[in-house]
This record gives sequence, structure tokens and C-alpha cells, in this order.
Amino acid sequence: MRPLPLSSSLGRLVTVFGSFSASRNKLVTQAAAAPHLYYLRKTMHYQTEERGHPNSPDYRIYFKTSDGKYISPFHDIPLIAETEQFFLFQQGNDVPPKKTKKNESEVLFNMVVEVPRWSNAKMEIATKEPLNPIKQDIKKGKLRYVANIFPHKGYIWNYGALPQTWEDPNHTDKETKCWGDNDPIDVCEIGTQVCFPGQVIQVKVLGILAMIDEGEMDWKVIAINAEDPDAKNLDNIEDVRKSRPGHLEATVDWFRKYKVPDGKPENQFGFNGQFKDKDFAAEIIKSTHEHWRALVQKQTNCGEIECKNISCCDSPFKCSADETRDVVQAAPAFGSAHPVSTEVDKWHFV
Repeated sequence: MRPLPLSSSLGRLVTVFGSFSASRNKLVTQAAAAPHLYYLRKTMHYQTEERGHPNSPDYRIYFKTSDGKYISPFHDIPLIAETEQFFLFQQGNDVPPKKTKKNESEVLFNMVVEVPRWSNAKMEIATKEPLNPIKQDIKKGKLRYVANIFPHKGYIWNYGALPQTWEDPNHTDKETKCWGDNDPIDVCEIGTQVCFPGQVIQVKVLGILAMIDEGEMDWKVIAINAEDPDAKNLDNIEDVRKSRPGHLEATVDWFRKYKVPDGKPENQFGFNGQFKDKDFAAEIIKSTHEHWRALVQKQTNCGEIECKNISCCDSPFKCSADETRDVVQAAPAFGSAHPVSTEVDKWHFV
């Protein structure tokens, strides 16, 4: 993977974000999930390598490129999917990616899937660990599973994050007056395919929800896989409202109540719980990308965030492929899954 200067990346991002109506041709690779073969899986031109025991505190999902270089899904996977085509061609591929006919005004983003739809394990990018693998969150010494709030089972969409974004806890949102939650920006992917943890898909942004979690700004981007059969019919948040009655209302209800079974208060929302449109979402994504850029360039206080990467050439945290390999090899070997308590399947009526 040839490093792309951060200044160049940001310049391209500003150009792309200038307007969703800007005319441009897009190259979109087919996002195809390979079968789970032992501990190696392929997703686009990325692979995931499992370490430790699934359903245990030591379980990790690391990422690497098709040529075997370990990377950070937080810092090394491009935010804008078009950038990925740049990397593919720079690697000397003789066969260009398949062109998919799309609306010329589309801007497609990479999404790192953390949690598949209908599952309960709270998997997330480990922002405070080297190379930021996906791991299961732990609260009070126990693995975290989201409750089944009737009538839902686990997460009601594929859930994940946009790479190269960061909700800066030092930044106060001008609309909600809340500070960032110190994580990449979250995505709810509403397509028909059930994804797997570590899958990288290209998504079309439709809108955004301003969730406030205990005083922290926790934006939820609403998007759909660009390869989904419904993607051609969904261009904005109003299309979702019209074609999928109750889906957006269920999303607000889920986020409002999902922590209540754990003894937490209901979450609150900016803008009276109304979804904002895709242009508003684009501005929020642009802002979080700029905050991420400052983070990896050490222009802001990163706190405990790990910024080790192999592709941001003007980042002081850039490291070698040997260093990243050492990080992964130090993790426990992949082993058998631990059993999951039947309590995870319990209904909660809130």
C-alpha cells in the first residue's frame, strides 16, 4: 500500500464534500464476503485475522492488506471508497475493478462492520490498542452484550464505523453543545445482507441521527451498502421513511432504550430526535475526518488513542510492516470459541 499524504487526502475530501451534486465518475468494487476459513477471511482486498478465543476477553480481529501487511482499520482504510481504487492501481493490478453503474453524484464511503444485524455481542474497533483490532467491549469485568428490547433481537442493522473519522472529545458541537465521544463515527447500514465483523463495505450515506449519550455527542450515520438491491431506490432519508414504514422510528426507539436494561437512563437526541439529511451528514463526516487528521498528525491531544499506522506518510505514528507484524504475533493464537450464556437471548420489555 503506497502512503497517501494526509494533506492530499484532505484536499480530495474537501473537493468531494463540496457538494453531493458534484458530477464525478465512481469506481466501485464488488464487496463480497468469502466463507469463514479457519481464521482467515477476505473482504474486498482486505483480510481479517482472528486471534484469541471468540466470546472471550482476548478475542481480536486484526486487518491486513491482500499482500499481507497488517493495518489499522481506524487509520489505514480510506474514508472515501474512491481512494481505495487509487491504492489498487498503485499496487499494480493489471485488471481494473469492475465498474458499477451508479448515480454520478454519489459519494461512497468505506464502512468497517463491527456488529452484524441480529447479533448481540458489542464488538468495536479497539481505539486504545495498537493497530485498533475489533474486540468485544467489556463493562465491569464482563463481556458486553446488548439487550433484546422487545420486539427486536440484538442490533437491528449492520453496525460499524467510518474509518479515518474521530469524534473529538475536545470539540463541542455548535448545534447540540455536546462534546465528541472519542470514537470513529458510527454507521447503521440498513441493507438486506447480514454482514460479518471485519467486513469492509462501500456505503451510500442517506442521513444522520444526533444521539446524545450521557452528555457526549454520538452521531449515527444512516447508510446502505452500495451493492444492495435497494440502494438504487434509496437516495435520501425521506426515501427510507417512504419505502420502509417504521424503520426510522424503530431506530430512534432502539437507541433510546438499549441501555435501560443495564440500569442506564434513556438516551437523548438533538434536533428532537429528527433525522438530518445526507448533506448535513456529509458536513458532520467532513468535520470528523478533519479531527481524525489532526489526531494522526499529533496536532491535538490524542490521550489514550493509539494512532499506529502504515499509510499516513506525514504522521509521526507511521510505522513499518515489521512493527505491525510484531503487534499481531504477540497476540494469543486463534482458539476455540467460549460458550455464551443463554441470558443473552432474554427478552426485555421497556
